[in-house]
This record gives sequence, C-alpha cells and structure tokens, in this order.
Amino acid sequence: MKAVIFSAPELKRDTIHELAICNGFSIVEENPEFVLSYGGDGTFMRAEGIWPGIPKVILRGSAVCKLCSSFDNEDVLRRISKGKYSIEEFWKLEVKVEGRKLEGVNDIVVHNGNPRHAIRYKLSVDGRPVGDQVIGDGIVVATPLGSTGYYRSITDSFFETGMGLAFNNSTEQSDHMVLKENSTISVTITRGPAVVYADNKEGVFELKEGEGAEIRKSSSVARIVRVE
Repeated sequence: MKAVIFSAPELKRDTIHELAICNGFSIVEENPEFVLSYGGDGTFMRAEGIWPGIPKVILRGSAVCKLCSSFDNEDVLRRISKGKYSIEEFWKLEVKVEGRKLEGVNDIVVHNGNPRHAIRYKLSVDGRPVGDQVIGDGIVVATPLGSTGYYRSITDSFFETGMGLAFNNSTEQSDHMVLKENSTISVTITRGPAVVYADNKEGVFELKEGEGAEIRKSSSVARIVRVE
C-alpha cells in the first residue's frame, strides 16, 4: 500500500512514518494510494487540496479532530493493513469567478474584503432572486460535512442533506436556508470589495463592484477511509 504522509507543520512525522512502515505501508512522494493526514480537520482539508480525490486516512495529531476515528493511530493503520476499512465519499462545492475556480470540502465563503466595512450584494438561487440587496459581512455556503463548522457558528444549526446558505452578520433579519444539493447560488457585489475563498486554503478571489461568483456542487468528491 503506497502512502504519502501529510502533517500539520508543528507535528513531527517520524512516529507516523514508523507506524506506517510497521503496518505494511510503503511511504512515497508521488502517486500514492492513500494520504496519511496527520493533524486535525484542517490538516485533512489542506491535504485534500493537494491530493484531491485520493483516500485520506485521518490520524489524530490534534485535540480537536471531529473526523478522526475513535481508535488510536496505530490501531487505525493496523486495521487498514488487514483490509478492515471502507471508503466514504463526500461531495464538494465549487465556486467560479471570471473563469477561475476553487473547490471546498466544507464551505465556500464570500466575505467583506475590508473588515471595517460591510458589503452589499444581490443573491439568487437557481436564477430566482432572494430578497432585495443584502448588507452584511457576506455568505457561507456549506456542505453537510462542513455544516458543523463556520455555518453552525452563524446559524447555531447543522444539516445532514442538502446545501446550506448562511447570511453572515446581515443588517436585516435574513433566514438561513438549506437548499437542494444541486442548487446554484449566484452572488453579485453591489458595493465591495469582497473576497471569495474555500475551506482554509490560502488562495482567494477578489470581487469588485459589479462582479459576481457562482457556487454549486462540484463533480468531484473527497474520500475518507473509515476503519472497521
């Protein structure tokens, strides 16, 4: 079993490397069959950005890791070596801005570029306008996997199916929505600037007045290894 190790910067890989070798993994630098993601949920999202679609074995290296197994890291690797695992698929979101694209496992965020000033924007779902112009810090569009993160901090809720749309700190009462997962959300900035980003990735797109973004379900998936 060929695997690459991806770890949070503050963690040493030596222990995981040794455990992996002892349990039949061959550590490689390219073309892996598995990615050993050593850290927490954020480490998994960064790993997915580098090796999209390749099954991720999430190994605990952080006190906060909702996606980690209840088994310890050695037991996780041992069970995989014995074939006691399955691979679960999670759909992603994509956002397009002027022909450029970003993908997110958890969420796509449109946020005010200057934290001192709210943005103004117009929103539509599947071509149908949602209210009038909205003033606030922006929106968070989440997958079910990501609904327990930023989306939940805004709405105090989560969901298991569909696509979540949360209004971040809007000046008027705006009801958060859980839409069908094949919905298309379009946002146009009427006063900016705004930035668009996916998960905790470094790259952002800037939106100026009159520019827009389109958010929908991606055709690609993330894969997480679940041990049995």
